Amino acid sequence: MAVDSGAAGPQRLEGTGGELIQLLTPEGERVEHPDYPLDISTEEIKALFRDLVLVRRIDTEAIALQRQGELGIWASLLGQEAAQVGSGRALGPKDMAFPTYREHGVAWCRGLDPAKLLELFRGVSHGGWDPNEHNFHLYTIVIGSQTLHATGYAMGIQRDGAVGEDGEAVIVYFGDGATSQGDVNESFIWASVFNAPVVFFCQNNQWAISEPLERQSRIPLYQRARGFGFPGLRVDGNDVLACLAVTRKAMQAAREGQGPTLIEAFTYRMGAHTTTDDPTRYRLAAELESWKLKDPLERVRAYLVRTGAADADFFAAVDAEAGELGTRVRKSCLTMPDPQPLTIFENVYSEPNAQVAYERDRFAAYLDSFDSEEVGA
Repeated sequence: MAVDSGAAGPQRLEGTGGELIQLLTPEGERVEHPDYPLDISTEEIKALFRDLVLVRRIDTEAIALQRQGELGIWASLLGQEAAQVGSGRALGPKDMAFPTYREHGVAWCRGLDPAKLLELFRGVSHGGWDPNEHNFHLYTIVIGSQTLHATGYAMGIQRDGAVGEDGEAVIVYFGDGATSQGDVNESFIWASVFNAPVVFFCQNNQWAISEPLERQSRIPLYQRARGFGFPGLRVDGNDVLACLAVTRKAMQAAREGQGPTLIEAFTYRMGAHTTTDDPTRYRLAAELESWKLKDPLERVRAYLVRTGAADADFFAAVDAEAGELGTRVRKSCLTMPDPQPLTIFENVYSEPNAQVAYERDRFAAYLDSFDSEEVGA
């Protein structure tokens, strides 16, 4: 059964002069957009709410684990759940996603076990999983470099003839700060010139670590696409329904050979950049409080309550499932075996490498020296 929509028109974002595509207001009211109609059932919205809650619980548990010394670092997605879940659920099974190091929500939507993410931040693996198993590429730490990887991959499937109505497309995630990197702008050029089937999904969370958006651009980020020759648009990044509708349409356009699209998901990083960061040193508490009123989870909750689509038992069941997931995530982290020191040299190159072999032998000799000292003592 499709959910009824309200009669309100498209929303505009104050101070930017650009339209903010929105289908669900912060108060939980459905609104229409003429270019992005969304036929979605009550059960599908409830499933999206479940995703949002579970993804936030994974994030909360990981932050606690880092604070307790169980993870070396963690990049929180707090406040960005709707952008990631909405776009992640818009992807088809053949589509390939290229993340940064913060796309835990997209990883969840692609079926990746959260424990695989923790392995990277705990330092017990190279952070590897098989990208082809879930069509979700490896996390990328180097800012913006994944946009080149994604564009090259998109050009590859284009030449393999994998595009078409039921074909493949690529989505790549990056932040507002990454738009200042040369790699991102180079990928825009290549994607545009070769009409590559790639969607650039920028999560504009307002802060590139401690640098505000006005230090990154004189114009709204989505308008940059025009200079490269492809469409750009701005969506309410805290609206899971709008992110779903906008991404779904852009991905379909890419599959059909219409080329790239830049989506700017206008959201807010409610937590620290990473667990090594202290955001209280560079932003006002009032700013955070104002964005809490736009919390992506609470607006879906408000909609479900407002329409009578969910009762207290539903919310209690989701909370209980989140608690069970948190327990499982914690247990999986604490029981991860520590790797043998020399395994760091494995899987660095696909073929034997003399330099790596030399470094491995030197490190092995260093480790052996401790055994020799114990014998001598």
